[in-house]
Amino acid sequence: MDIGFIGLGTMGRPMAEHLIAGGHTLFLHSRSGVPETLLLHGGRACASPVEVARRADLIVTMLPDTADVERVLFGEEGVAHGLSPGKTVVDMSTVSPGATREFAARIGRYGCSYADAPVSGGDIGARNATLTIMVGAPPEVFERMRPILALLGSRITRIGDCGAGQTCKLANQIVVVLTIEAVGEALLFASRAGVDPARVREALLGGFAASRVLEVHGERMLRRAFDPGFRIELHRKDLALALSDARALGLNLPNTAATQALLDACMACGGGGWDSSALVKALEREAGHEIGTPSPMP
Repeated sequence: MDIGFIGLGTMGRPMAEHLIAGGHTLFLHSRSGVPETLLLHGGRACASPVEVARRADLIVTMLPDTADVERVLFGEEGVAHGLSPGKTVVDMSTVSPGATREFAARIGRYGCSYADAPVSGGDIGARNATLTIMVGAPPEVFERMRPILALLGSRITRIGDCGAGQTCKLANQIVVVLTIEAVGEALLFASRAGVDPARVREALLGGFAASRVLEVHGERMLRRAFDPGFRIELHRKDLALALSDARALGLNLPNTAATQALLDACMACGGGGWDSSALVKALEREAGHEIGTPSPMP
């Protein structure tokens, strides 16, 4: 299949590599330029999103925010202007569920299909093609695109119609970010009490507290390895979307709101580009103690 891929950052680049390796012809565009490695493997650079849409049958977007997706789809050089009936647009970004339903309706006016397919698994999942993919699409569209998604992820689930994938992804982000915060609190507590936090993490990985977050992000906290990964600013954006939708539903999500405040504190310290595990820095600043440094018993 001729596939277009727009957005070749930390997640998009390895995803595009897997699609090329799967035998597909890829037409590529990124605001920062197409990586040379993708071109060497047979990818074809396009000057604009509209050129991608003209040359591809299925167009994938992997972008930071709702506004970016809207610009790429409907801007002056946007995907919509290059569509012809029968093509499919798949947005794998994490964006507003309401905006997603609106985008689907607008793309449908061109005689084309639309799906939202946000992912979980981070940069590691993107590199290993083990992403969890949450799809919002009509059943026939889902079945048509499933073989493509199978090259990118190990768990692919149709959640419902357009927008449902994004709602599922926001639920995922609530679980992930609140768990990162909990791991940070636990390791900080152990360290401040004078107990080796690395040994605490090792022990917890064998019990009911074990999680992928404790395994990966807990290690990053201990090693002070805060290069992204998935950036603080993107998790902050995702929780803002979740809290906005919750307000519209009349829901109170108190722990989500409290964790969002910690992300805000990181942003205020210039940490928008840190890995999300660096959320622990906001906890450490408040405690006056850094995980792993000597601490007398209180």
